[in-house]
Amino acid sequence: MFIGYMRVSTADQNLDLQRDALLAAGVDDAHLYEDRASGKKDERPGLAACLKALRRGDVLVVWKLDRLGRSLKHLVNTVDDLSQRGVGFKVLTGAAIDTTTSQGRMLFGVLASLAEFERELIRERVTAGLAAARARGRKGGRKPALTPVKLRLAQAAMANRDTAVADLCAELGVSRSTLYKHVDPKGSLTRAGQALLAR
Repeated sequence: MFIGYMRVSTADQNLDLQRDALLAAGVDDAHLYEDRASGKKDERPGLAACLKALRRGDVLVVWKLDRLGRSLKHLVNTVDDLSQRGVGFKVLTGAAIDTTTSQGRMLFGVLASLAEFERELIRERVTAGLAAARARGRKGGRKPALTPVKLRLAQAAMANRDTAVADLCAELGVSRSTLYKHVDPKGSLTRAGQALLAR
């Protein structure tokens, strides 16, 4: 059975072109799912319902490749999951893919290889960038909320029983959980606090 999925990015865009193409390809109107949301959004209830409705032997049909995936990686993962479930995938325009045919599977294999190549290039660039930054004395990641100086102030303040924790957190610009992660209620350093001072 053919099951169709349609998507437009905004509420004022029209699904008619996609609907007509899917109906002409043999998708029954009762088996059409739709979303009016950006392709980059994780939450697409129409797509979730469509994927849930698919059974072994069914074919998911979309008008264009970009209607389904947020990215090439997401697209490859989705179609790979469908393939493992025994579900075919067909694209009507653009890169005309049909994984129910050997030629379509080969074309999709090329796309999957490109996605893997893209991931490797990104990984190489990130690794090279981090190495270059370290060579210049910069470390990646977010700066810690507590500095060693602030930690020593927090330690002294927490040792005083009259200290209001909320006021101390406001003064240091940290959350209560960050404070207690580094200093216990008696003013002693925790393991995280000791590690911060050891840097």
